[in-house]
Amino acid sequence: MIDKLEFFIALANEKHFGRAAEECGISQPTLSAAIRQLEDQLGVMLVQRGSRFQGLTPEGQRVLEWARRIVGDARTMREEMRAARRGLSGHIRLAAIPTALAMLSRITTPFQERHPGVTFSIVSRNSLQVLSMLENLEIDAGITYLENEPLGRVTTVPLYAERYNLITAAGSPLSDRDNVTWREIGDLRLCLLTADMQNRRIINRHLTEAGATAHPTLESNSMIVLFSHVRTGRWASIMPRNVAKSFGFPVEIRMIPIVEPEAHHLVGLVAPYREPFTPLVSALLHEARVLVQDEEL
Repeated sequence: MIDKLEFFIALANEKHFGRAAEECGISQPTLSAAIRQLEDQLGVMLVQRGSRFQGLTPEGQRVLEWARRIVGDARTMREEMRAARRGLSGHIRLAAIPTALAMLSRITTPFQERHPGVTFSIVSRNSLQVLSMLENLEIDAGITYLENEPLGRVTTVPLYAERYNLITAAGSPLSDRDNVTWREIGDLRLCLLTADMQNRRIINRHLTEAGATAHPTLESNSMIVLFSHVRTGRWASIMPRNVAKSFGFPVEIRMIPIVEPEAHHLVGLVAPYREPFTPLVSALLHEARVLVQDEEL
């Protein structure tokens, strides 16, 4: 039944029989047959069918909750037995908000040195996508904001507080200041993250509270894109201090603290709320806690 539950989860995630079958590495008829067999075993309809996938039935929604729990526990058991046989090994899938990508190497590097049999894949996603992927078992852990918006049932390890700076070229407006206010930067030519990013929603809120409004002339979901435009001297941006430092700004780029208020928002590691954790996730949580103890991020 575990395989059928995994197929069912894939269908719920993809919302399309063909894409779900491709994700599972099987044919569409095989997937459809497995879902029907699962329905027969449970005695309920799970999927609303027509010419195409039309969603889950109320019973299907409830079975999905059980499926995620059962499949998660099965994966944990398999990982634990593999670790007992040959030590910690396997693959960790991570998703992180764009402003946290620069610090991930401070977790993955010492982790991989301690456990050379472990590999990583890392994708950039917004905060809502990180939580959705975690719930759908598409990732093992994520890095996102721990405040502002609901997290659901997750295990968290706070890592650092995001603090904001105006990033601008020398000689541009406000570049000679030791600090600037949120109200003052509202009229600058800004390049910012896209509106679907929680970082952007945080920035918008602080500007609004200060009586200003952001009207960026360029938006991107990539911090590298923002930085490259700041370097032209034609744009300014608002970036967390830790991200700005990671770029190694040349002397002609100024990093100016934003005050009134001097805002900060907590970012941390999130993992499924499950006991026991998989050996990989347990080791990852431990690595994050060690980092917090040893370093000030």
